[in-house]
Amino acid sequence: MNAWSDRLALIVITLWVGALWVVGYVVAPSLFSQLAADKPLAGNLAGRLFELVAYIGFASAAYLLLHRLLRSGIFALKQGFFWAVVIMLLIAIAGQFGIQPMMADLKAQALPSDVMHSDFADQFSLIHGIASVGYLVQSLLGLVLIFKGRQ
Repeated sequence: MNAWSDRLALIVITLWVGALWVVGYVVAPSLFSQLAADKPLAGNLAGRLFELVAYIGFASAAYLLLHRLLRSGIFALKQGFFWAVVIMLLIAIAGQFGIQPMMADLKAQALPSDVMHSDFADQFSLIHGIASVGYLVQSLLGLVLIFKGRQ
């Protein structure tokens, strides 16, 4: 593999992990803090940003997996970096196409009330908690990408 594709891989890692960390641990909490009087609006904005991060993750994972396979061949399957990307991608897919639709469905069922002031609040909180744990795992696996991205 040549130097430009290795450099691009580092940029992709920076974009993906940076987006995960900034949106999840800076922007989303700031939205809920600043929009405390309108938590549904804060949640909708945060949800849109998490959706954007998921799509950044899909594209990033595709490039990183292809790059690693072309660079290392079958030996990529023995690398922690490769499997960290795979797990991060699977979590992003599960979140975007599994967990997020369940949360949206509960919000829709709760209308015209806010889901957190409805009979669905406990179920929504449980699903949100699962999503949060998945996001934390993704965020921590991002450290693997950062530390092993040059290897």
